[in-house]
Amino acid sequence: MVMPRFVRPKEGDSESSPNLYVANCGPAVGLQFDTIVSAFSSFGEVKGVYAADESGARVIVSFLEPASAHSAFIALNGRPCPHLGGRSLHIRHSILQPPSSRGMASVPVSLNASDLNIPGLYLFHDFISAVEEEQLLQAVDTGSWISLSKRRVQHYGYKFCYDTRNVDTKQHLGALPSFVSFILERISLSPDIPEKLDLDQLTVNEYPPGVGLSPHIDTHSAFEGLIFSLSLAGPCIMEFRRYTAGSWAPKTASISDTEVENPNSCSEVSRKAIYLPPRSMLLLSGEARCAWHHYIPHHKIDKVNETMIRRGSRRVSFTFRKVRRGPCQCEFPQYCDSQSQTWGGGFCCAT
Repeated sequence: MVMPRFVRPKEGDSESSPNLYVANCGPAVGLQFDTIVSAFSSFGEVKGVYAADESGARVIVSFLEPASAHSAFIALNGRPCPHLGGRSLHIRHSILQPPSSRGMASVPVSLNASDLNIPGLYLFHDFISAVEEEQLLQAVDTGSWISLSKRRVQHYGYKFCYDTRNVDTKQHLGALPSFVSFILERISLSPDIPEKLDLDQLTVNEYPPGVGLSPHIDTHSAFEGLIFSLSLAGPCIMEFRRYTAGSWAPKTASISDTEVENPNSCSEVSRKAIYLPPRSMLLLSGEARCAWHHYIPHHKIDKVNETMIRRGSRRVSFTFRKVRRGPCQCEFPQYCDSQSQTWGGGFCCAT
């Protein structure tokens, strides 16, 4: 289902629109959509209430008739609403954005990897405890961060080079830090993990609210076939996209790899999404690792089914990988930089 998008109307078009942009109103300020519908229904039939942006504090109220919207605007703009706890609302008229300029439709969000039916994708809930999570955060916060344009990173074992989208195997930074030893042991002992690797590279990413990642496949020639990503502190939604071979290739990576990709012109794409709660471990292997782009939308609030979930003040991920020492010989040559001269390799930015 395509979520409606709204824009400010041109001068003179306000009173002909049945839609209102309402600020200081939404889940982030304690007002659920059904409460908002009830409050505005006294002015006429409400078709729907939609999030106006990612803040959770601004909504679009869409009436059936323009006259109803105009009456609500006159009665409530800049005034306290008695049906919303006396909250003062800031309102302007809004119109529906033309479909040709909208972004890609949202996709249903699953809570379990098995629901997505992507071979090689696994999600282990509560892989670590809340106490262990706090200890890991304290450990990295005593370390040195590298600032990128929109997030901070730390590298252990081998440094990831964002300009080449690869690692220099001659520049070994040493063994992985002792504070992740229990994670490595837990991975090695887990009966649910299909194969074991001597993981030797760790990238720690810290994401501020609203910062995500553009669609990418971790470079095949850089890392072996299992990639583990542990989510800490804050939740997020991760989307997976499988493009028909040759239908879309990512642009050259930037230093931060957080630019928003917009491959909307490509219709040959399968899209699926999963919710990653804190302390969960995501495993990408096989087809999920080699052929599906993964992507974190740049949102401050994620809609998981019918629930609006605000991301935390930070999200920290620990991504564990095994550096590859030879060319990749996977079963997906169209996405593999080791086997294809035309494919861009799918840039890597640790999840």
